[in-house]
Amino acid sequence: MPSFDIVSQVDMQEVRNAVDQAMREIVNRYDFKGTNSTIELGEDSITIESDSDGRVEAAADVLKSKLVKRNVSLKAIAGGELKPAGGGRSQAVYTLNQGIAQDAAKELTKEIKDMKLKVQVAIQGDQLRVTGKKRDDLQDVIAAVKGLDYRLPLQYVNFRD
Repeated sequence: MPSFDIVSQVDMQEVRNAVDQAMREIVNRYDFKGTNSTIELGEDSITIESDSDGRVEAAADVLKSKLVKRNVSLKAIAGGELKPAGGGRSQAVYTLNQGIAQDAAKELTKEIKDMKLKVQVAIQGDQLRVTGKKRDDLQDVIAAVKGLDYRLPLQYVNFRD
């Protein structure tokens, strides 16, 4: 029986490269001289810190442009609220969205079932498995889910006949 998986993954190597490029640009840009601005990649977050709110926002724009150039969807990062970091500094923490959360999986399952196609959807951890008798039905599901413009970056993997 044909099937495929819907997953939400982020290529961490591309994120790491984007953070490195953004940090290099911030070190060399004139408007960041003397601000001691940093961008750090954690296990599942990116922290931007600088001496003012405006510099944090500018550094975030640099980071986002580097992520887009490396084909990392901006839907993959969430958060970014400005907070005081002590010593008159500001910071913003962006979390990386990996996997499909349980509530998002249920929402996607409902959307797929509302399409009235002859497919079954199963939640398997942080991914969805869609199975059906006809390959065309599965391709219709992929096209329809792509058209939803969902809040997470979704990939379609393990298409099997």
